Amino acid sequence: MSQMRVSAAASLMGVSDDTIRRWVDRGQIEATTDDAGRVMVDGASLAALAKENAEKQRLDALDGGAGRRSARNHLTGLVTNVVSDRVMSQVELQCGPFRVVSLISTEAVEELGLEVGSVATAVIKATNVTVEGSSG
Repeated sequence: MSQMRVSAAASLMGVSDDTIRRWVDRGQIEATTDDAGRVMVDGASLAALAKENAEKQRLDALDGGAGRRSARNHLTGLVTNVVSDRVMSQVELQCGPFRVVSLISTEAVEELGLEVGSVATAVIKATNVTVEGSSG
């Protein structure tokens, strides 16, 4: 069973330590106490809550292609920067806590109307995704 400290759980969920403690008190996530008396959050319980919270915050209404594409990895967010030359552009999106950078044609940027402050969806279809485990 994977367990983590309250501070790590808070960072992963994007909330304060106090919010994690409230969730534990309400029984929304499971926790135990380690030998030093610290509260340790159950990773599987936290994962279930993260998935539940994500379902409630679906951005499908902002993603016109949701449900109509084969790529399962899509992140909707705000365009935070566009750097263009005559042929290519670098587009940065802030999708929640994640920064996504894409290199696309300047023609596509213009056709999509991408500019700082506009909403866009990064669609990721990869044949190879590397997953790294945490050291702690």
